Amino acid sequence: MKTLLRHGLAVLLALSTMCTSLVIMYSNMGSVKEQNPPHSSATIRKESRISTKEYTPSPVLEGYISVSDHKPLKMHCKSCALVTSSGHLLRSKLGNKIDQTECVIRMNDAPTRGYGQDVGNKTSLRVIAHSSIQRILRNRNELLNMSQGTVFIFWGPSSYMRRDGKGLVYNNLQLINKILPRLKVHIITRHKMLQFDDLFKKETGKDRKVSNTWLSTGWFTMSIALELCDTINVYGMVPPDFCRAANHTSVPYHYYEPLGPDECTMYISHERGRKGSHHRFITEKRVFANWARTFNIHFFQPDWKPESHSGRENRVKPMF
Repeated sequence: MKTLLRHGLAVLLALSTMCTSLVIMYSNMGSVKEQNPPHSSATIRKESRISTKEYTPSPVLEGYISVSDHKPLKMHCKSCALVTSSGHLLRSKLGNKIDQTECVIRMNDAPTRGYGQDVGNKTSLRVIAHSSIQRILRNRNELLNMSQGTVFIFWGPSSYMRRDGKGLVYNNLQLINKILPRLKVHIITRHKMLQFDDLFKKETGKDRKVSNTWLSTGWFTMSIALELCDTINVYGMVPPDFCRAANHTSVPYHYYEPLGPDECTMYISHERGRKGSHHRFITEKRVFANWARTFNIHFFQPDWKPESHSGRENRVKPMF
């Protein structure tokens, strides 16, 4: 039944499509403000029921279009490993287990070279934020030139993804695709991005823009995985209340930046931020924990399971 419910979410997610945009090769791209139209009506609820007679899994995922021919993404996986960029993966020695999964999903420019023992080497899908494009290009030998079989999905502010010649990021993605024609480059459409906003509001009760929130790459990656995968094993994601514990483990925010910021310090500062736009990492993880109560999602390194429902609807209470 959980698998059927997951398919219900996938079907409803695919009903709406939208394109945002990406920023490339400019140090000020992170300051760009999104200008999205009002939220579309929320359609995703866990109460939705779709029987096997009514639903047949489809490999076509609407809302993710190819840069080369504008066709929708065709992809489906029975099992997925969603590998985060967390420092919790260091010394985990989970690489072989991850690589044995049918599809391996990674985020942004998280490398595998030099970290394969802990994070694996296989990459089936990589979800990339506009702010990571410069680093993707800088490391193109590993992340682009050697990834002909990998599907890339880029997301970002819609003004940079325009297909009328004025979209800076879209134009650069087209150029990349001409240089590497076998590269599978996709963007999230504008209507699909609106639907992601709606999903956040429905699950948290908070309007993303009004609350000065930027959805994280983790939010997009988990949502895409729900459409793509029957089973999702998440590696390196902590439970929502992990950082509140006085004796929580301190790890780097990125496993490949051992001297970078502390993960929990990053999570808490963003969660409490009022001025400017912030990621709501902890609130997003509360949503993921709720989804895991219904859908086939499991968490490893650290290993944890969400507490069971009391039987009533559980809307996430944001901390911001």
